[in-house]
Amino acid sequence: MKPEYFVHESSYIEEGCKVGKGTNIWHFSHARTGSQIGENCNIGNNVYIDTNVTIGNGVKIQNNVSLYNGVIIEDNVFLGPSCVFTNVINPRAFIERKNEFRQTMVLEGASIGANATILCGNSIGRYAFVGAGAVVTKNVPDYAIVYGSPAKIHGYICQCGSIISFDESRAECSTCLKRYKMDGCVYLNE
Repeated sequence: MKPEYFVHESSYIEEGCKVGKGTNIWHFSHARTGSQIGENCNIGNNVYIDTNVTIGNGVKIQNNVSLYNGVIIEDNVFLGPSCVFTNVINPRAFIERKNEFRQTMVLEGASIGANATILCGNSIGRYAFVGAGAVVTKNVPDYAIVYGSPAKIHGYICQCGSIISFDESRAECSTCLKRYKMDGCVYLNE
């Protein structure tokens, strides 16, 4: 039976890796046993997906991204070229720390820019935007725009990708008209 997804002949998908319908895996990529890739994903060139990595549906992963053990990517996430995830906080070549892997989560709809570094044990919030080259050293809230080293909040972004500005505790997107409220954190008024 022919799979319902595409894998370029130069890529290697280990037995026991689950790949969803409609997903494309391009040149020189490698997915390990125990990893899960959702439906309708686009996995670019030279992407490494370690064991115990979960990737949701509709995810776009650009070239040269490595997802190490403990990384969870929810639906509709964008990972820019060469962004980096870690899984050990204090690595040493001569000390095995596999029992110290820390989970990293990228929540629904978030975008991570090219060459950003995400230190393990942190979460990137829903629809958050991490700028190119950022070094994320702590959790990123939902809808936040962060950049710099270390990454800091520089504003907020709508689900549609437009910047939103708060007037006291409320904001309305000028593009799609979604409304937001700030009450210790940002959330969508539905």
